[in-house]
Formats: sequence, C-alpha cells, structure tokens
Amino acid sequence: MKKIGFTWLLEKFSISGYLLTHESYIGTVDKIEVSSKNTIIQTFKPKYDVSDDPFAHLEFAIKYDDLNLALLKEIFLSIDFNILEKYIQQKPNLKYTRIIGYLVEFTTNKKIQVTISSTNYIDLLDENCYLTGTSVKIQKWKINDNLLGTSNFCPIIRKTTELSELLTWDLKNALVHLKQTYNSEVFKRASYYLFKKESKSSSEIEQEDPPRDRMDKFIYLLENAGEKTFEESLSEESLVYIQNQLVDPRYANTQYRDYQNYVGQTMRDFSQKIHYICPPPEFVKSLMTGIAALNGKSNTIHPILKATMVSFGFVYVHPFEDGNGRIHRYLIHDILVRNNVFPYKTIVPVSANILANMHEYDTTLELVSKQIEQKSIYELNSNGKLIVNNPTETEALYRYPDFTKHAIFLIRAIKSTVTEEIPEELVFLQRFDELKKDIQHIVDMPNKKLDFIIVLLHQNNGRISAKKRKLFPELTKDEISKMEIAYLEVFDSNQKKY
Repeated sequence: MKKIGFTWLLEKFSISGYLLTHESYIGTVDKIEVSSKNTIIQTFKPKYDVSDDPFAHLEFAIKYDDLNLALLKEIFLSIDFNILEKYIQQKPNLKYTRIIGYLVEFTTNKKIQVTISSTNYIDLLDENCYLTGTSVKIQKWKINDNLLGTSNFCPIIRKTTELSELLTWDLKNALVHLKQTYNSEVFKRASYYLFKKESKSSSEIEQEDPPRDRMDKFIYLLENAGEKTFEESLSEESLVYIQNQLVDPRYANTQYRDYQNYVGQTMRDFSQKIHYICPPPEFVKSLMTGIAALNGKSNTIHPILKATMVSFGFVYVHPFEDGNGRIHRYLIHDILVRNNVFPYKTIVPVSANILANMHEYDTTLELVSKQIEQKSIYELNSNGKLIVNNPTETEALYRYPDFTKHAIFLIRAIKSTVTEEIPEELVFLQRFDELKKDIQHIVDMPNKKLDFIIVLLHQNNGRISAKKRKLFPELTKDEISKMEIAYLEVFDSNQKKY
C-alpha cells in the first residue's frame, strides 16, 4: 500500500515521535481497520491518490486524517517558509489553502503575506468530527476559528463513537435522581464520608500519607470549590495558594516554577527511570495562560470536557515542585461545581475510581508523555538535574495535545462513581440505620456502643468473635446471636458487600 497524507509527510520529512490516531494509505479497495494500538488504518481507492507534493499531502491530511496541530507545526517548519508562503499566495481563496495558511500562523507565529478575496467564511473544524469551541471570525483568512483553545494551549477532542455515546449520559440528572431516591440526612452523611474518601484517595494516588491537618485542608478546598470565577481559580495566585495548602511548608512555592523538572522513579541501581519530562520552564507561564484562556473559547462545551482540558492540561504543565496531581484532581471538581453539574458542597470522589483503575489512568497519561519522551533529547546529571537540549522541538506536544482518550477516561470514571460507588455508600448508610433500629429493639444500648457493635459485625461478615464479645460483658450470648441474625437479614450475605 502507498502512504498518503500524514503517513507520507512523516516519511518525507523524516519526522518521528508522533502518535497518529488515523493513518491513510492508497490501495485497491476502500477499507477501514483498527490496529493493535487502536489506530484507525484507512485504505482509499486509487482515485484518491495525489502527486508526490507536500502540499497535496497536506491538503489530503487536513481533509481525511485526524487533525494533529503539533505534527502540523513540525511539517510547516520543515518546509522553506518562502515556498510555503508562495503556495498560499498562488491559490489563496481555496478552502484548504486558507486553513493551511491560518494554521501556519496559529502554530508557528509566522505571518504570511496574502490577500483573500473570497467573502464566504469557512469553519476550521468540522463539528461532525470534532468538539468545537466558540467561533471567532478571522477576517484575514475568512475563517471561523472554532478550535477549543488559543495558540498558547489548544487541545483537540475528536467526536469518536465512544465519546459521543458517553456524552449522552446526563450526569446532572443522575445526581438529582440520587438525591430524590435517598433521604437528605443519608445524603448529607454520605457527602461527609465522600469528601474524606476523595482526600484520602487523591493522596494514595501520589503514594503519600500526609498528616491529618493537610488532609483536612484538602477537604476544605473541595468543600469550597467553584466559588471563584474560572479565571480567578486558574490564576497563578489562586493555584499557588492551593499548592501551599497541600504540601509540606518547606516545599511551598511562591510562583510557577522557573526550573526544569520531571517525574521519575529511582531504580535498584539508584538510576532514574524517567516517566515524564515536564515542559521546559520558559513555556510554563504561557501554557498556564493558555489553560486559563480556555473558558473564553470553550464556554459552551460539556463541563466534563472542559474539566478534562483544564485538569489534564494542568498536570502536564506541572507548574509546581509538589502537589500537582492533587491540584489536577481538585480542578475536575472545581469546574464541575462551578458549572452546576455537582451541587455546591457535594462531591463525586473521582480519585477513588482513578485509584481503582491506575493502569488505565497511567496509560491515558502516557498518550502524551510517551511522545514527549521520544522526541526529547535530554541529559540527567548525577545531582538529578535534567536538561532538555531540544526544547523547541517538543514545545508543540505540550501546547496541542489530543485529549480524546482523556475525556473518555474521565467521563467513565465519573459515571462509574455516580452510578456505582456513591449508591453503594448510600445503600450502606440506609442499611446501617435499619440495622441500628433492629438492634435497639434487641437491646436499648448507648449510641456509641451501638455504632461500635455494628462496625464489628460489618468487619467480620456479621459475626462477633469470642475475643470481641468480651468487650460487651453486659450482653448475653442470646442477645449477640440475635444481633448477628439481624445483621445478616439487613446486609444479605448473598448480595454485594458494601
């Protein structure tokens, strides 16, 4: 089969390190397959073939392949700018020429001298294929820029079948249904537990065990999320404050980092295994500016998609020495509360679901981090200092990530939490209250002792061990047996244990 579009351009300019989500080839029949890496392999009939000219393949790629802004930037920089400008000037009014010209300026910040005489505006992204942002008319190119972000930071989210199906789920209605199904007191008690669960799980993801006061500070932050505007919440001042609440005071930052950092792991021989190379310090402020600007371009998209772009964008920028992961997960909650998806003072403990699906979470993060690692040329000295020698070659990967899989992961995590984990907690509390009443009918005992005996029953599958029975000398053997029977009737041993 003959390569065409991005596959041809990668070979033509000897470009490597990019993950193509769609590869195109010319064959004898039209055919679409999915590779073992989940890449769409599409074969076109010979009538789609083009000449061995970079611009013909560029037009084909933009028309048929998945948009990859980072790759486009490298292709543009691989072509002599004078030749690129001349190509635009020769047929300035054609649709794909205008799109290419605008994307040259968008990704490289180089200006093309051209005059467009066409009066019709064209959409940059096809809304049938991509999630689109607020449309901005670009008069020079007669283009409606409906990208999700700005040139500082602009994720791409493709409308795959899986994502489109997940987006039909009504999260807000699902939470309303939960509140209508369970009484307010049970829901209030569950919320308190879920806030603690989120704080604990978020720390466990980082393999940390912070002291109680910092756990409480995180809970306080979560309880008051969504109070500030989007722009205030994403300001450097606000994020520095949050970071200071979450880390040991010795590692509290006063601003975004101005040094190179990385995420690594010490191996048996004391060498470092690099998991992620963070953006060089000269890109940090503009990247964070780009994330803060997302609201202006994507204020009409689904809140979970906005939460995806902001939270994953933040964790890839890694603007602080410590606390980045917990802030990343805090931002998910902050955005969904502000957009009235999560009711104020209510939490959906996404971190617990992430913790239970760490392999999938890590695999999702690696969709971007692996490409950056492959393209980075770096040195790590004996003091653990990392130096990136080719920062300009990796810059676009930080600025223009594909967050399709990230969005799918986050929606799944939230859906699982709302439809499974939160109901489990609510059902448990209902059963706890029911059992409490039943035991009180057996023995009218003090509330603290009553709660304690239920905890012991729950921890030992409905039985009180001989050792634990000694804690209740005032209870007869018959009374304890009745309590055990009551537990089994309420918490049916054949049902899922909550």
